[in-house]
Amino acid sequence: MLPVPKRDKSGKGAKGGATGFAFKSLYGAPGTKPREPAFDGLGLAGRMSLGHKSAQSAAPAPHPPPVLGEKSFSHHRSHHGAVVAKALSVNSVQPTSPPGKRQACGAVTRGSADDLAFALAGIDGKAYKAYEELRGCWEFKNFRLFVDHVQAYPHGPPSRCRVQVAQSLASIPSWLLANGVRRAALCDYLTRRLREVVEATGGNVKEGHGGPAGDRGGEILVDVPGQNVVERTSVVVNSSHVEARFSVGLPAQAGAVVAEWTTRALTKNLAVHVERALFFNHQDASAVQRHVETVEDAAALRSQLDQMGLVAFVANGSILPRRSGASDKPMDAQDAVRFVSPPSLEVTMNAPHKGKVKGMGIKKGVTVIVGGGFNGKTTLLKAIEMGVYNKVPGDGRELIVTDAGAVKIRAEEGRRVQAVDISPYVSKLPQGEDTTNFKTEDASGSISQSANIQEAYEAGASVLLLDEDTCATNFMIRDERMQALISKDKEPITPFIARIRTLANNKLSTILVTGGSGEYFNVADRVICMESYCPKDVTEDVKRINQLFGESAVLKKWGSRAYPSVVPRGILPTSYYNEPKTSVRGRGLVHFGEESLDLSAVEQLVEVSQTRAIAEAVHYVQSGATQHGPFNRRSLSYILDHIEQDIDRQAHGAADMMGVAGRLSVWLLLL
Repeated sequence: MLPVPKRDKSGKGAKGGATGFAFKSLYGAPGTKPREPAFDGLGLAGRMSLGHKSAQSAAPAPHPPPVLGEKSFSHHRSHHGAVVAKALSVNSVQPTSPPGKRQACGAVTRGSADDLAFALAGIDGKAYKAYEELRGCWEFKNFRLFVDHVQAYPHGPPSRCRVQVAQSLASIPSWLLANGVRRAALCDYLTRRLREVVEATGGNVKEGHGGPAGDRGGEILVDVPGQNVVERTSVVVNSSHVEARFSVGLPAQAGAVVAEWTTRALTKNLAVHVERALFFNHQDASAVQRHVETVEDAAALRSQLDQMGLVAFVANGSILPRRSGASDKPMDAQDAVRFVSPPSLEVTMNAPHKGKVKGMGIKKGVTVIVGGGFNGKTTLLKAIEMGVYNKVPGDGRELIVTDAGAVKIRAEEGRRVQAVDISPYVSKLPQGEDTTNFKTEDASGSISQSANIQEAYEAGASVLLLDEDTCATNFMIRDERMQALISKDKEPITPFIARIRTLANNKLSTILVTGGSGEYFNVADRVICMESYCPKDVTEDVKRINQLFGESAVLKKWGSRAYPSVVPRGILPTSYYNEPKTSVRGRGLVHFGEESLDLSAVEQLVEVSQTRAIAEAVHYVQSGATQHGPFNRRSLSYILDHIEQDIDRQAHGAADMMGVAGRLSVWLLLL
């Protein structure tokens, strides 16, 4: 039973929060009186984080990545300083074909490639639902084709298929499977290769002219990876086989089966795609090695951050700016200013393949980034924000790494807040609302930002990343003139500056970009100034400025009080009822029945596959939140730990925990 969110009377639906993906849940401390159900922000900004935990450590991992359909898992797993982004599905499809030899995941062996062509010829021109006859396993000469789900109608979600190639034929070198980092990088490479091969033959292009009675479908869909390398389920490799998952838009003409195209696509063309994309002897071995070694170097650097007392590292020579606001590809090298660390902040790290790497190390604590407009402040923060992910070769940010628990925080006006303790920042509201258990359907900028921080803290974030451009001004600062007019006892908001040091003392670091106020100089451990895209360490200059101007007016009034511990919230089984249809509409939007979950403010989500993984996680948590289930009244940390353990345990077998190929066509951050 899927969680059904309480209806938003405004009609806007549920807005997830920059750090929450909003399970429809009943939140409260475990064992306390139940709170009314609501679609809550589960702290999306830290739990399912940027990068799967296996991609954050160079330690060997003898088992293959989880077989979970076509999704990507990544996002800083802030609770343990490793990436979590793991989600499961329960939408298995049972075959309806005649009895036969059963394969993995309940598939039935139907026959050979010739038998598939014969079956298609037999349903040519019949009603579209006749495609159901294709479901099952088909034995080709060099691989198996599994048709796991057949779309119900031409305009419906595409059919889900997968191919499986024995290792004896794929011949993947054993060194590529030596640990989880290499395996994740290999699967990412093969996904890109499969998409490249399909596109080269035009297999991803729809056929027909459309119209009420025109042709429909006719395309093969593979995941679309960007510049980030994440653990995917689009391609899975283990010691016995290579498996690739994809979707097929089965064609129709006037609502009838088109056998000719389907036969060509699923027999002749597919055989070429499989051979060129999944057989190692058809790959550029040097390109594969470079891809894997680039990822392994980044993972190794990230694993060294904590022991060096760092939260981020930016290698010298990196290209931070992107080609445009609409492209994540690097700016042309001849136009870009390559990064060079200030001498006082330079550290040396060791990469297994690159060797010694020098660059700027950002230590734990409070770091403030300043500079004039258009000088590179936000560009630097964005590179750090994306440093929770490993990158493809040639990206320019391959050796920029950030603690896996880093979470981007912003104001998110209009989001829903459910049962969040925002009392460290907000108290004594005019209407007397309880800010230790705060609820609202339409949060202000300051309320939403305080909720986002609290959700990240609850989920175990290790670093907060903030840019004043996307923060609520009244949440960040309060100058002397405003304090003179509005006394402290009449102001319910405690500015973030009054809490930032106590957060650092509680092992929650902050990296803040600011260009309009020097208030944060008083609480900064270090200050970096960007001048013409070049960083300078101006910490000593700031100390002299602090002596000249004295203590911040905010700190004089509010001081630096102890930070209260976060009371864990729990999901109650009564918050789950019915089973609404779930659909993902792009990277930033999920529909649960009539309710919409807006993730557009979660800046560290980089692929729509991550959003699909989040939607599947809701299904999975729902299944464990029954009256006596493992998630009944459990805290967020417990639930996310449990999800991670289940996926890791599933990696020991070949079966898919959500049944066959899953709901995706080929990856998440999450708190």
